[in-house]
Amino acid sequence: MRVLSLGGAGAVCQHATRDLAEFSDYEQIVIGDYDVTAAEKLAAEIGDPRLSVLQVDAEDYDGLVQTFRSFDVILNGLPWKYDLAVTKACVEAGVSGLDVSTEESQWDHDGAAKEKGIVFIPGMGATPVITNAMARRGADQLDEVDDIQIYFAAFRCPAPSPGLLVTFLWEFHPEIEARLYYEDREYHRADPFDGLKTMNFPGPIGEQEVYHIPHPEVRTMPKALGAKAVSVRGCFPPHAIRLAKAMLDSGLYSEEKITVKGIETTAFEMMYEVLLAIPESKETPLWAYGLVVEVYGKKDGRDLKYTYWNRHPGMEEWGGKAAYYKNIAIPLSIGVQMITRGDITVKGIVPPETALDPEIFFAELAKRRIEIHERVEER
Repeated sequence: MRVLSLGGAGAVCQHATRDLAEFSDYEQIVIGDYDVTAAEKLAAEIGDPRLSVLQVDAEDYDGLVQTFRSFDVILNGLPWKYDLAVTKACVEAGVSGLDVSTEESQWDHDGAAKEKGIVFIPGMGATPVITNAMARRGADQLDEVDDIQIYFAAFRCPAPSPGLLVTFLWEFHPEIEARLYYEDREYHRADPFDGLKTMNFPGPIGEQEVYHIPHPEVRTMPKALGAKAVSVRGCFPPHAIRLAKAMLDSGLYSEEKITVKGIETTAFEMMYEVLLAIPESKETPLWAYGLVVEVYGKKDGRDLKYTYWNRHPGMEEWGGKAAYYKNIAIPLSIGVQMITRGDITVKGIVPPETALDPEIFFAELAKRRIEIHERVEER
């Protein structure tokens, strides 16, 4: 079998490629990247004879379709702006795959994917995906799901890569309409930094303030898990949160056209370029990923609360920045292996909580030293 690790030499996805080399039994693992030099360097570092390199231009849709047809499964670690193109190309090529992030239009291709007999899973990082499996595990043990509350602490710098900088800025952008929470079976829109709560993340992250964040779990879980309420709150390191608040207070998210030294631009475009360029935006004292999910509901007439949280090796054991990146990348590798092993049987464009068996997924995480813990309490 052949797997394509698309964007497989990038900041995040290189760790998915490394995981494929260590844990999978694919006959060929192809690093598909526009930057051939980086891909060849990664292949040499890993040193697995199954690895090869293929230059892929994600701007060339027809080229994507043609390329995908020669593979058994596609692992997409490209920036979110390519999500829809990769999804459509997988459907047209008739090849299953998954994606590190989510774009709302991907769901429109569910019917076509079913017709082709393939599965494509958007949002297979840390959150969404590990959090989805946690929520699914709790929901599976309840007769009725009242509320799912998801919390994450993405402890990394604001601009480790262009794609991750876009993610950081997008999550606090005041114009984002997808910043929603689901309550009393209705959607409600939240502004940046609404929904303040304090959450304790086990391990070095500790107690942090979290806020409503635009995440797809709010859209998918009411239908997939029958939840009456769903919310996602998250945070970044304190210095990153201070930056986002200062940008918001100072109007630096504005996308109104301005002219600076004869160049037409926007405040938001300028901030993006500045943050991508300065070394300070690539620094943080702690690289880690904290996840907590609380699932409330009823079982045999009892009101129960299931709480889930993760633990992973620290920076010293996992190689500094990798202590953050692996939490996103490893689920990508596990997901494509579950697809080709037959652990995932649904077809169409489906969310992680529909596709994944939590027990299998958690067992695979444990092999990589990502632990998922559970506590149940009577309310």
